[in-house]
Amino acid sequence: MAKNKLNKNWLHDHINDPYVKLAQKEGYRARAAYKLKEIDEAEKLIKPGQVIVDLGCTPGSWGQYTRRKLAGKEGGGIHGTMIGLDILPMEPIADMHFIQGDFREEDILAQLDEVLAGRKADLVLSDMAPNLSGIPAADAARMEHLIDLAIEFSQLHLKPSGALLVKCFKDMGFTQILEKFRDEFRTVKQVKPKASRDKSSEIFLLGRGLKHPAQQKSDETDDSALDI
Repeated sequence: MAKNKLNKNWLHDHINDPYVKLAQKEGYRARAAYKLKEIDEAEKLIKPGQVIVDLGCTPGSWGQYTRRKLAGKEGGGIHGTMIGLDILPMEPIADMHFIQGDFREEDILAQLDEVLAGRKADLVLSDMAPNLSGIPAADAARMEHLIDLAIEFSQLHLKPSGALLVKCFKDMGFTQILEKFRDEFRTVKQVKPKASRDKSSEIFLLGRGLKHPAQQKSDETDDSALDI
């Protein structure tokens, strides 16, 4: 009975949500587009000519917003490269290279490398969230694992001067996640956009400038080998 009431309350709030209405009006697949829009407008993240990777991109509202920011090329198309990865299927977005699969697997990474063609990303986005079990410790571990994956991906595929934007939750191992970000990025900022529901503990972390990019590590190894 309580669950039904909760579902009805959520449905009522969702239908009357101004961002849901705006998303329907402006053609976005989800209200989440406005979270990225607000963060981007404040932080100047998305610029023409960039290589942008969207982890966990389904249903595609972040990709839609990104495409609109990169649009404007003569004869259609975009200024830049957009790549989306997700284990779930996604309806196509014009000019986005969508790769379905787990980005930890070699064949998926091979497809990614083919699109990157030797380039590194300027920006990695992650709106990924775990399937919740309702057990706080387990959910915190799952959230932390997703952040670890995003950081590891960035170490391999992000420019040293690039940025990583991830979603996390204040009540899911946030202190440990924040420390990891501070260990890996030169500047770290916490952002709570207005489009993020007040009741939600959702918050976004923006890390800029990798302290330990993978290329730097391999260079150090090569140098030490030469010294020997």
